[in-house]
Amino acid sequence: MQQVSGVVWVLTVLGIVGLLLFDFFFHVRRAHVPKLREAALWTSLYVSIAILFGVGVWVFGGSTMGAEYFAGYVTEEALSVDNLFVFLLLMSSFKVPRADQQKVLLFGIVVSLLARTGFILVGAALINSFAWIFYLFGLILLITAGNLLREKHDEEGEPPNNFIIRLARRFLHTSDKYDGDKLFTYQDGRRVLTPMLLVMVAIGGTDILFALDSIPAIFGLTQNVYLVFTATAFSLLGLRQLYFLIDGLLDRLVYLSYGLAAILALIGVKLVLHALHENNVPFINSGDPVHVTEIPTVVSLAIIIGVLVITVVASLLSPKGRARTYVSNARRHANEFLDIETDPAYCDEIFHRLLIEEENLRQLPERYRARIRQQDELMDLLRRAHQVHDERVADGRCFAPSTT
Repeated sequence: MQQVSGVVWVLTVLGIVGLLLFDFFFHVRRAHVPKLREAALWTSLYVSIAILFGVGVWVFGGSTMGAEYFAGYVTEEALSVDNLFVFLLLMSSFKVPRADQQKVLLFGIVVSLLARTGFILVGAALINSFAWIFYLFGLILLITAGNLLREKHDEEGEPPNNFIIRLARRFLHTSDKYDGDKLFTYQDGRRVLTPMLLVMVAIGGTDILFALDSIPAIFGLTQNVYLVFTATAFSLLGLRQLYFLIDGLLDRLVYLSYGLAAILALIGVKLVLHALHENNVPFINSGDPVHVTEIPTVVSLAIIIGVLVITVVASLLSPKGRARTYVSNARRHANEFLDIETDPAYCDEIFHRLLIEEENLRQLPERYRARIRQQDELMDLLRRAHQVHDERVADGRCFAPSTT
């Protein structure tokens, strides 16, 4: 394994910190709703940086290091996209105004990067000290793959409620309303916490739990700590922009969990094979290494990319995915219009988006439309949105929707 000098480590860390600071001061500091063009531009920039970095690793570190970096980066990026679905549910659950979601996501990314760095160092230390840890990592990934196959997101989309969120709700007593993106506000003359801090803790804590699966996964592709760190960091850096680029399509990826399950199972098997090859566990082959064929990194990379392409294309072509996307978007826009947003101009924009999604629902095959009509909560939500909009139009607080 090729060693990376301390100078390269320092320059890499400074570069990543610089990108995070740039993100904060030039994008997140001013609360705003990123347009599609802005999100696409910055997502492309961060992906390009990650790819160029990988090309540099390939040129200066050799093809093996290059393949390991790209395999790790693609896997971590795919897992991050799946995590975005949970972030979307959390944002809706905590009713975070759209313009303030960027700061929440960036905070979660920073917390996740710090926590994962700690996990990486611990994982590397365990690997160097105990060869049997590969068995444990492989088992974790195989169990996670099985859980992904069993998990079924219902049409409502239940927000996560892990112990970190429960602790935060119990000990962080906040005001009922947001005050922009501030963490503190004044209520009845007293300085109190806003829900913004609560949702930041929820996002950061939930992302730490995701790391318990993703870190073993990338160690299954490379044991080079520098590659593990950089692949993880670059997969997180563009996550905020990616969220605003594809959040309307997240529900469309109905088969992504199956693809991720296959990838994690592959890496789990790869880890177990590597553990057998390095075996020193007394009750396995009398503590001697087992001569098995290991899966080359280049083959792993090809399989990972192939599985992701197949699952994404199949999801985009799926009528089920299209129906679920329209339902989710309509529900989210209605909730934003009723409960979250207060800016009249943006409320008009949200209602216009709601009308588009309702038209999309009407274009679905009858069997999907019949199921949607049976969702009483959704139908009542849409009726209330139209009723409130009519009242706002009558009061002059909204414009009537265009008929052109």
